[in-house]
Amino acid sequence: MYYLNEHLVKLNRIFDQNSRDNYIRMDLNENPGGLPEDFIHKVLSTITPELISKYPEQLAFTEKLGKFIGAKLEQICLTNGSAEAVRYVIEAYSRPDGKIVSVTPSYAMYEVYANMYGRQHIPIYYNEDLTFNVNNIIERIKPDIDLLIVLNPNNPIGDVYTNEEMDRIIAAAKTNEVTVLIDEAYHYFYPHSFIKYALNNDHVFIIRTFSKLFSLAGCRLGYIVGQAKDVAYIQKLCTPHNINAFSMRFAECIIEEPGMIDTLIIKQREGKQYLINELRKRNYEVNVKEGNFIFIKPKTDADELVSNMKKKKRILIKSYNGIGILGKCLRVSTGEKEIMQKFLSAMDELDK
Repeated sequence: MYYLNEHLVKLNRIFDQNSRDNYIRMDLNENPGGLPEDFIHKVLSTITPELISKYPEQLAFTEKLGKFIGAKLEQICLTNGSAEAVRYVIEAYSRPDGKIVSVTPSYAMYEVYANMYGRQHIPIYYNEDLTFNVNNIIERIKPDIDLLIVLNPNNPIGDVYTNEEMDRIIAAAKTNEVTVLIDEAYHYFYPHSFIKYALNNDHVFIIRTFSKLFSLAGCRLGYIVGQAKDVAYIQKLCTPHNINAFSMRFAECIIEEPGMIDTLIIKQREGKQYLINELRKRNYEVNVKEGNFIFIKPKTDADELVSNMKKKKRILIKSYNGIGILGKCLRVSTGEKEIMQKFLSAMDELDK
């Protein structure tokens, strides 16, 4: 008899195969402006036939990354984007039919991977006014939970955790022997990291990505940080040569380029604040927290506006339903001021 993994039969996945070339991309929390073109050409000039022809070697880059983030080589595992990191932690540190807790709404793949591996996803919901009480997480950390996932800042709403809140979360997890995964995909848009918990505690992991601020979503590079003995089990799940040479070369050049990261942060902050100020001048209701994204309550139907933005202005944005008091609204990725101006001009024309 043929076998099929029963967990895949009812697994709901959405795959968007539409071309996004030559659109202004404000729908997936990428950097819509990307890296400077002259920098890209400089990096490409270092690509040699040898680099392409041989299997990618991770040692040199991982050592440089370790110095950059303050971690030892054996505390880091490179992954094909941070989405792969989430998958590996779930596979390694939760049992079949085990329970995984995360807030909702958040990154959809937490629940997808839980279902894929036959785990139970336990959602902790936001309040109607889009606020969140950390006590709701603390109260759910019990011995029957295998894994807690927190995203800081949380996508799509933008909430963050304080040091005191994270201290309480880690303490409760230790008491109840629950593994903690802290997703810092949007760390550089809110420069307060909890990496110290992963560097100093068993069964605590930090994951990050080069897709967001670092603008390498097309290269697929992320990493996990934790205690060496915990990370070693994650390493066993990795496919051979899972990180390509191009992604490591670009990431290496970004972290070594003087002023590059600071410039990317400044452009993002200036563009985001400009957009917020202009939207408020136009009497829009916006949900503004951390991260490179905001919610906007449109004046017209959100779904229709998303469609018109794509067809008439070649601008990609997303609509969300049931976002607390905002109801149906837009989720817009932010970027440099010039791109935000184009988006505002389109809003002035289409949302009236």
